[in-house]
Amino acid sequence: MTSAEVLEDAFGRIRDVVHRVLDGLSPDQLAARIDSDANSIGWLIWHLTRIQDDHIAGVAGTEQVWTSGGWVDRFGLPLESADHGYGHTSDQVASVTVEADPLREYYDAVHEVTLAYVAGLTDADLDRVVDDRWDPPVTLGVRLVSIIHDDVTHTGQAAFIRGILERS
Repeated sequence: MTSAEVLEDAFGRIRDVVHRVLDGLSPDQLAARIDSDANSIGWLIWHLTRIQDDHIAGVAGTEQVWTSGGWVDRFGLPLESADHGYGHTSDQVASVTVEADPLREYYDAVHEVTLAYVAGLTDADLDRVVDDRWDPPVTLGVRLVSIIHDDVTHTGQAAFIRGILERS
C-alpha cells in the first residue's frame, strides 16, 4: 500500500462517518446544542469540511470548493467567505444553520477534490514544506495528518452528539 492509498483510505473512512452522522437529521437536530456553548452537529461537519477545503486548496494551490463551487452563496451564512469556523464564538456557532443534504453535498465535493489531490502524491511529496510560519516548518505530510486529525476529532464529536439526541 502506498502513502497515497493510506491517505485515500483515511479520508474515505471519515466520509463514511460524515454520511452516517448526517443521515436523516432535520435542521433542528443539526442545530441542537447539548449545552449553550457547545458546538452543534451542523457546525462541526461544516467546520471540518471548511478546514479540509481550506487546507487542501492551500497545499494544492487551487481555489476552495466553498467559493469555486458556489457553496458560499448556497449556504448563505452570515460569515465572511473565507471563514472556516476556527475560533468561533458561541454566537457564531449558532449562526451556522444548515440542512443535511446540502452539507453532505458540499462535504462530498471537498472529499472528491481531496482524493484527486492525494491520489497523485508520492512519498517524496510529503516532505515538501507547505508552511514555514512554524518551527519546525510544516510539511505536506504533517498538514495532511493535521487535516485527518481534525476531521476524526470533529466527526467523533458529531457522532457523540447524535447519540445523545437519539436517546433524548
